[in-house]
Amino acid sequence: MADRARQLSRYRELVLDELPRRARVERWVVTADHCFGRIVLDHAVQGRWYDVLDRRRSPAFAQLDDDQLDAAVALAERIAAEGDPLLQQLDAQSLAWRGKRAGRRARPA
Repeated sequence: MADRARQLSRYRELVLDELPRRARVERWVVTADHCFGRIVLDHAVQGRWYDVLDRRRSPAFAQLDDDQLDAAVALAERIAAEGDPLLQQLDAQSLAWRGKRAGRRARPA
């Protein structure tokens, strides 16, 4: 259980703080914490997260099983290491699972 608690803490740290902060500074395609959550959760469950997890139970990431949680944290760590080029690919797939097309969003000056 300590490992799970550590993984949940690391997920929060990455998705809710570290990645959005870096994204704003480095002007990544996604900057909002909820968008990072969408991308990471979608990839952890290989589809729209809300088709697998209960969107009424918050936080959604706490519903991931141990393997999914490990995959989510590993992916968030990979985003931190590789930055915007990887994030663009992951965002495009997440949007595709929703029937939306990824486009280069306007970046603030």
